[in-house]
Amino acid sequence: MLVTHVRQLPGTDVEMAGANGVTARVPISAADGAPGFTMRFYTIDPGGNTPYHKHDYEHEVFVLNGRGYLLFRGGRKPIMPSDAILIDPDEWHGFVGDESIGMEMLCMVPNRAYLPGQFAVTPGRWDEPAIRE
Repeated sequence: MLVTHVRQLPGTDVEMAGANGVTARVPISAADGAPGFTMRFYTIDPGGNTPYHKHDYEHEVFVLNGRGYLLFRGGRKPIMPSDAILIDPDEWHGFVGDESIGMEMLCMVPNRAYLPGQFAVTPGRWDEPAIRE
């Protein structure tokens, strides 16, 4: 069993191409003995964004605080606290923090997402989706 306090963990800036104003903390991972999934805690600054991308594994996201948008091929959906999101394998997606308050969210991915050569992330461009409310 493991209990950790996410705000006591060091945060690291997400340096993936296309990320802007995103900090990550990893409270639970394979390094902690988790057999299947890694839990990540992301803070997206006001107006910040994750990269627009896709990968060959699913992941689940839970919005904790703030507001923002989920971008996907062909659209944009406002998201807020308590929204739970399933992103299927190979589904284009990205997250944008609200301009005034940003957003905090949990993101769970399979541990293999961290193994070299075990997954593929395809970067996109933010202008690819036809953004509409």
